[in-house]
Amino acid sequence: MLEFPKWKVWLVSLVVALGVLLSIPSLLSFTRYADAWPKWLPQYKISLGLDLAGGSHLLLEADAADAQKQRLQAMEDSVSTELRRDPRIEIGDISTAGGRLSFLVRNPTQVDAAVDRMRNLTKPLALTGQRDWDVGVVDSTRVVMTPTPSGTAQALKDAMGVARDVVRRRIDPGGTKEITVITEGGNRILVEVPGVENPEQLKQLIGQTARLEFKLVDQSANPQEVQQGRAPPGSQVLPMADGSGFIAVKRRVMVSGDQLVDAKQSFDQDGRPDIDITFNTAGARRFARATQENVNKPFAIILDDKVLSAPNINEPILGGRAQIAGSFTVQSAHDLAVSLASGKLPVKLNVIEERTVSAELGQDSIHKGAIASAVGTLGVILFMLITYGRFGVYANIALVVNAFLILGIMAMFNATLTLPGIAGFILTIGAAVDANVLINERIREEMHRGRRIIDAVETGYREAMHAIIDANVTHVISAGIMAYFGSGPVRGFAIVLLIGVVTSVFTAVYFTRMLVALWIRRTRPRAINI
Repeated sequence: MLEFPKWKVWLVSLVVALGVLLSIPSLLSFTRYADAWPKWLPQYKISLGLDLAGGSHLLLEADAADAQKQRLQAMEDSVSTELRRDPRIEIGDISTAGGRLSFLVRNPTQVDAAVDRMRNLTKPLALTGQRDWDVGVVDSTRVVMTPTPSGTAQALKDAMGVARDVVRRRIDPGGTKEITVITEGGNRILVEVPGVENPEQLKQLIGQTARLEFKLVDQSANPQEVQQGRAPPGSQVLPMADGSGFIAVKRRVMVSGDQLVDAKQSFDQDGRPDIDITFNTAGARRFARATQENVNKPFAIILDDKVLSAPNINEPILGGRAQIAGSFTVQSAHDLAVSLASGKLPVKLNVIEERTVSAELGQDSIHKGAIASAVGTLGVILFMLITYGRFGVYANIALVVNAFLILGIMAMFNATLTLPGIAGFILTIGAAVDANVLINERIREEMHRGRRIIDAVETGYREAMHAIIDANVTHVISAGIMAYFGSGPVRGFAIVLLIGVVTSVFTAVYFTRMLVALWIRRTRPRAINI
């Protein structure tokens, strides 16, 4: 027990000091002395949740027509790729008119082979036994693929799951804010973001589909017809993002944003904001091949069906990196980089309900939560003092340190505190002394058995450790499950509980053991009152 080396003393003391230092800015932010904290010290602060600080509430609904359009386009790309592989099947232009996909097989002897390949592109649906596309032949040489109702419903469900994750990554790239992003029904997503009282920027960030595509410019198109919205077969007319007119581009996507691994806001050689993008291995190969085969041809960079720019390919780009230029500000380039890095939305989302939640009840909730915490802590302190004397003092010091550590860790990760989080904090404070109760009661038992003071204290800490670990493992499991499956307030409660379990074990076991060891080493008591 007395062998508590200096390096452990310094390590435990450093952790405690750091926790206190990190927690102070958050405590000051709830008072009128928020500006008193020196700027050269750490400025980590806890964010308040929607129920405490107010924020924005948005209800998003999927655009079913856009979802069907994207599904047709994705199948068109798959069909083009499938029919080009050996043995190649020559077809005419692919049509997506009428909500179905069709193409003419030039060689009638290859119709059956084309149908077989198209059926391989479809997939069966669970439980129903149907497939997501029906494949048939019209006029003996035209293959027609029609989306089935079950396949359309399943595709929308899958798209909404992906869209929910994309929305969460865009709002909270670091994963530390307690936002609420959940699906409602089959085509809606509920978003609640604390601290954002003006939802316009949030709507722009969420609503941007961020569908990035690189396509060749159709140089054979008649400029006058393009301005009238007409393009040659196999091409399409798209507007320029800056409103300067229209441009004809090939329908075939050379490289898409699905193959991005990173996107960051940067500046070009002239100091104008742009975006650096990096492709994955497959995307880098496709981008390199596309630029090698089309040197001295214009290449359109398209975002959400608007052409950002159409630079000329002067030389092959082989490194898997490129820049997106446009009429960007630093903020718009940053927002677009976040959208691209988080992935494209598989379906367009429309805002059908929005409101700002005021924080009128927030201050009252914080005030009552602080009172509840103070009353609970005071009650625990009095109980420990009366029951365990000096060892109760050490447990109370550990209790206060534990509160600072919880706040410090939450501030360091910019975690969000909600009303359930306050409840988790109070619960953690109340349960934090459980370990000290186990230790102290075990020391009492050893003293009654006639052991010497040092042996009794050493045995008490060592033997109680098994029960402490077992009890806290169950807490970690339950809190981990809530954090993983829960969202919003439930997740906030679980995170505070998880942090509290770790800090309470540290303070109740290691910190109090250090205090007891230093006291026994210094005073060599002949008896202890516990």
